[in-house]
Amino acid sequence: MIIDLKSNERVDDLQRNGFKIIQKTDGFCFGMDAVLLSGFAAVKEGEKALDLGTGTGIIPILLKAKTKGSHFSALEIQEEMAEMARRSVAINHLENDITIVTGDIKEASRIFGEASFDVVTSNPPYMNDSHGLKNPDLPKAIARHEVLCTLDDVIREAARVLRPGGRFYMVHRPHRLIEIINTLTSYKLEPKRMKLVHPYIGREANMVLIEAVRGGRSMIKVEAPIIVYKEPGVYTEEIYSIYGY
Repeated sequence: MIIDLKSNERVDDLQRNGFKIIQKTDGFCFGMDAVLLSGFAAVKEGEKALDLGTGTGIIPILLKAKTKGSHFSALEIQEEMAEMARRSVAINHLENDITIVTGDIKEASRIFGEASFDVVTSNPPYMNDSHGLKNPDLPKAIARHEVLCTLDDVIREAARVLRPGGRFYMVHRPHRLIEIINTLTSYKLEPKRMKLVHPYIGREANMVLIEAVRGGRSMIKVEAPIIVYKEPGVYTEEIYSIYGY
């Protein structure tokens, strides 16, 4: 198959099911957080899933490789990114399995309809206006800072598009954990599982994975943490298993 690449793009092998992804050589690329979220999220056989703010399309592609979900939709506000994600879907021959939609997270429930998904995932911008300097490159700033949507927007729309009992999976930063839990519960999304991610043993966590259930009862399970590296440049066995090596 001839792959339609632009001058600032490359194709990366995902090492799963022979799948590949197109990414920019000089722009935002998916990271460890997206891979960890795809390993944490559970999409059961026959379920429909939506990824909010999909970027390169990495999460729906990995979920297609790892789960038996019936269909994966993805929403991305930047048309250039959405178009690139569609080409990644095409080179993997997944057009019948993954739909990339250009649109605003704040309008997700209007675009897709309320109570229309079993699972929602999101790797949203981590930083608000009080956290760090914005990247002068707009696509990177949109991915990392709450430029076009807030944490409240993401959680509100996730709650609206989920069916009762549906599950929301998100990766975020631990320093916003209180805000995350308060916002989830305000929209009747009850946190059920949480897993902290540490770069090394003995280092403080720099990511948190959360599962919340729409209309669930109040009880949360804090699972064993993930350790990313056992030494510089060498992943732990758990990370290799999540990647699928």
